Amino acid sequence: MIKLCVFDLDGTIADTITTIAYYANNALNEYGLPSIDKERYKILVGDGAVTLIERMLSEVGVSDKETFNKVYNKYIKDYDDDFMYLTEVYEGVTELIEELIKRGIKVAVFTNKPEMTALKVVDILLGERVDLIIGNSDGRPKKPDPTGLFEILDAFNVTGDECLYIGDTSTDMKTGNGGGCHTVGVLWGFRDKKELVKNGAEFIIEKPDEMLEIIDNFK
Repeated sequence: MIKLCVFDLDGTIADTITTIAYYANNALNEYGLPSIDKERYKILVGDGAVTLIERMLSEVGVSDKETFNKVYNKYIKDYDDDFMYLTEVYEGVTELIEELIKRGIKVAVFTNKPEMTALKVVDILLGERVDLIIGNSDGRPKKPDPTGLFEILDAFNVTGDECLYIGDTSTDMKTGNGGGCHTVGVLWGFRDKKELVKNGAEFIIEKPDEMLEIIDNFK
């Protein structure tokens, strides 16, 4: 029986790719560097802001530490100043989470987005529907390390076999499997079915409400 659903944030709950591309390209342009196509950001994101900036600079052929610091600091500041700009919740996700709540299933978020930003984004998009949010913070390794996922499992006193971990990237599938959870790969996010299956997705869904059938089959 499934007692807990843990969701990734960007690309799973929140459609943030336009937001990320906007602030990332602004940061590049500020220092005379070219923009990167928005679709390309779907490949560059997923492993935290530091890795994103490193990948962006590699993409435009820059590797020096001074430029990294400038671009990183501008990206973080601008994003935090208006973190909801162009961000929306994916269609059907709110309704899915409301149905989970009706069934008595706990809902959590585990993301590589900075924790303070994640708390604010989830609050605006979903209000009090989410029971626990864990993001990137000092002292906690980022995904795919499952440390944060283990914290969530412990908080609700559930086993991995009683938990679905839902995400849209290889990082998410590795995280869920590393935590001993059942993994659900979603196709409305940033990556494709091939990547999700290759990295251990137990289930693949195209629409949020398809997750209810998965849950029903565990009863």
